[in-house]
Amino acid sequence: MTPRDAYEPDRSPLIAAEELAHYGELPPPAPHTQAELAALIGLLTAAKPRVETVAVGHSRDAASRAAAEAFAATWRARGHRTLMVVDWPETAASWLRPARRLTAQTPDAWVVAAAPVGWAQMSRRLRHSTDWNPARTLAFASLRHSALPALAGPETLHGLRGATPEGDIWEVNRRWVTSRPACPG
Repeated sequence: MTPRDAYEPDRSPLIAAEELAHYGELPPPAPHTQAELAALIGLLTAAKPRVETVAVGHSRDAASRAAAEAFAATWRARGHRTLMVVDWPETAASWLRPARRLTAQTPDAWVVAAAPVGWAQMSRRLRHSTDWNPARTLAFASLRHSALPALAGPETLHGLRGATPEGDIWEVNRRWVTSRPACPG
């Protein structure tokens, strides 16, 4: 059973207010680092099959917007294509429109810079309503939070990877967020 199958088709995947309250205030995104950006580019350029096109998504806070812009500019400068850049609010009645926009052109990969709560909501909508695959998604360090897998729901983010501010790698493995040093070279 995939996460998309686990949601009731007639029920919104929105996280209930009482569930959000359980996790308290999660930290806002910090500005990205050059090591973080380089690690994300490295993960994408090392991927097999080869990644040429990406769709970039971000929350509307300044740090996430700047990270998304920096990534898109760096990716394009390397001769690759950014199919689209999509933003979403931290709170909304639905994330359906940005979810559909983010997945509309079927990129080779997705890159995300976001605040944890908005991304949890967005990722639930992506899994509920699109063919988005977290294993083809890379994220900035702002999403390396131990509460994120539980907040997003079972298996919703399994396979999501990202970079730490130091340039190391983190990954969501079912309900755990684990980190490892980046490979040298």
